[in-house]
Amino acid sequence: MNQHLKMDRPQDDVIGTMAQGVIGTAAPRRDGPVKVTGQARYAAETGTGAEAVGVLVRATITKGRVTGMDSDAVRAMPGVLSVITDKRLLRNPAQGTANAAPVQDPGQVAYFGQPIALVVAETFEQARHAAQGLKVRYAAEEAVTDPFADTTEVERPEAKQTEQGDLDAAMTAAEFSVDSTYTTPAQNSAAMEPHASVAEWDGDRLTLHGSYQMVKYNRNELADSLGIDPANVRIRAPYVGGGFGSKLGIAPEAVAAAIAARDLGRAVRVVMSRPQVFEATMRRSGTRQRVRLAADADGRLTGIGHEARVSNLPDEAFSEPVTMATHFLYAGKNRKYAHEIARVHRTCAGSMRAPGEAVGMLALENAMDELAHAAGIDPVELRLRNIPDVHPENGKDYSSRRFADCLRDGAARFGWSARNPKPGQVRDGEWFIGMGVASAARGNILQESQARVILHADATATVETDMTDIGTGTYTILAQIAAEMLGLPLDSVSVRLGDTDFPPAAGSGGSWGAGSAGSAVFLACQKLRQSLADMLDTDPSELTLRDGTVTSSNTQQSLADLLSEDLTTIGHIEPGETSETMQHAGFGAHFAEVAVNAVTGESRVRRMLGVFSAGRILNEQTARSQCHGGMIFGIGAALTEDMVHDHRDGHIVNHNLAEYHIPVNLDIPQLDVVFLEERDAWANPLQSKGVGELGISGAGAAITNAIYNATGVRVRDYPATLDRVLPGLPDD
Repeated sequence: MNQHLKMDRPQDDVIGTMAQGVIGTAAPRRDGPVKVTGQARYAAETGTGAEAVGVLVRATITKGRVTGMDSDAVRAMPGVLSVITDKRLLRNPAQGTANAAPVQDPGQVAYFGQPIALVVAETFEQARHAAQGLKVRYAAEEAVTDPFADTTEVERPEAKQTEQGDLDAAMTAAEFSVDSTYTTPAQNSAAMEPHASVAEWDGDRLTLHGSYQMVKYNRNELADSLGIDPANVRIRAPYVGGGFGSKLGIAPEAVAAAIAARDLGRAVRVVMSRPQVFEATMRRSGTRQRVRLAADADGRLTGIGHEARVSNLPDEAFSEPVTMATHFLYAGKNRKYAHEIARVHRTCAGSMRAPGEAVGMLALENAMDELAHAAGIDPVELRLRNIPDVHPENGKDYSSRRFADCLRDGAARFGWSARNPKPGQVRDGEWFIGMGVASAARGNILQESQARVILHADATATVETDMTDIGTGTYTILAQIAAEMLGLPLDSVSVRLGDTDFPPAAGSGGSWGAGSAGSAVFLACQKLRQSLADMLDTDPSELTLRDGTVTSSNTQQSLADLLSEDLTTIGHIEPGETSETMQHAGFGAHFAEVAVNAVTGESRVRRMLGVFSAGRILNEQTARSQCHGGMIFGIGAALTEDMVHDHRDGHIVNHNLAEYHIPVNLDIPQLDVVFLEERDAWANPLQSKGVGELGISGAGAAITNAIYNATGVRVRDYPATLDRVLPGLPDD
């Protein structure tokens, strides 16, 4: 019994007619208690403790070939079981929804830190010691590691070079213009849980307990790497301690664990160390971005240009899509986009939280602030004047958009009218004080998903889908949807996630998880409501389900009395024409107040507000938490995060959390988040949009714009460290 929907038309507000009243409420995270009490078992904690332990060996050259290893000497060390040098070991992690392992060249080294072998021993200490002692011989080759060097090979994909109108003419004729270049460094997702896998075989069937975001695709990627049928692979990831994109695709430790387990005939555990996570999983590409803005005397944009250079390994298809939001956020009929990919021998670049917008909007929103000051127009007002009626490039309507309301509401709440527009005028002791604003925008996506819902005869329900919860609240949100649709108390719904034996869902990525997997749960419950209506010989619209009671016309009975057996159905959602006919996106506005020390140049965020329109908010608490996380990411991007590569060999200098500076508790002030009431019937049956990546988009720019308002120092090279602020401070 299935319920299938292809989104070819907007969906009516069905949930609004439900009676349980749990959708949208701030229901606490149901996985919280098991996590804080240590009962939630993450990938590395799976098993009996009797597993063999593997430690990856990494390359110590930048480019070349492995010509030999002294494996025999290592095999003779205490406790060592094997040295795996199988040609199937992954060079690069897979990219997101790839469905296949990256093409490998056995023995070829493409970057410093690339996994080239796995040493397996009885204990972690024995394996680590042996891995450190493995001597490797190389034939090294010259390698380019600097993406911005004049001699670096650069690709310019034709599909990413677009032009509309004549931007150069618009810049010449403009009353006010900006032509600025911004740089952002490489970044690492730095999820709390490192990549980890425990592999075990039962005949030809592999079970991998892993830390992965998109197990539907990861199963195919792992099977492809091993050369086996995906039907013989099961991946389990019930708890994932953060991913932010780094766990979208299968990574080297999973493949290595699977190969070793097969060779040894016993379970093998491989957990990456923090330096290995930095060196052998996805980085966000550093960028160099030129933004040009042309405006008339009223501050209305007549032209936008956004040109970028990003980097990746040779032959990798992914490149950071920095212009994502620029295409649809502001008006301006003359537009130009240029995209360059520098081919360098550094760790593989891939998707990290809000790929494109997270760094592209740093540049775009800084440039808008520069234009506001050049034109003498309030930065909020400038943005309001340039909101287009339709998509400025293809003429599509927006499915829903309260962008202007976010700006106006945020300005009122934040006290923006008290801001002194002249930089460097407000002091608090030895601190300069300033305010900044930036827009938020993130495209919204629906992905194919399935979910099974079982309505049990005792009036409880179970939801099953391979969707993952990476800390976003999936366990809670899917339970809320089922409880609302079936009229059950939240505690009467259990949710089982992260297992490829369950129906395949979209996975956690692209901010599409809740809307996609949640819609599949919604559809399954819709079919169950139809079954209940059939039992009562009535129409589903005539049913009221609440607290385990069924009311139809003038009759009322308990759901348990009505059911004589379990009812099971699978909901199946697919994107359709609504994805093509409308521009789908979430919108928002960030406001920040920053203090800059007049003596040291240190910048501190004193308060921050985000106002967002993101369709129906399914859980106010988890959505707010997601926006908090995105804003904290923005603070890190603005002030501290910088993954430094040594240009001599491309190795990562600061490959640990002691030296890669993510924001900590004392760096974060009071963060306020406001959601505006909104529904988007074009997005999905829930009328929701993603929030996980919307919160980071533009956040860092509000901070650097506040630094300018505080001091007059325009930071165009991120992050805004002391050395980039101090030289430009006003004389005290």
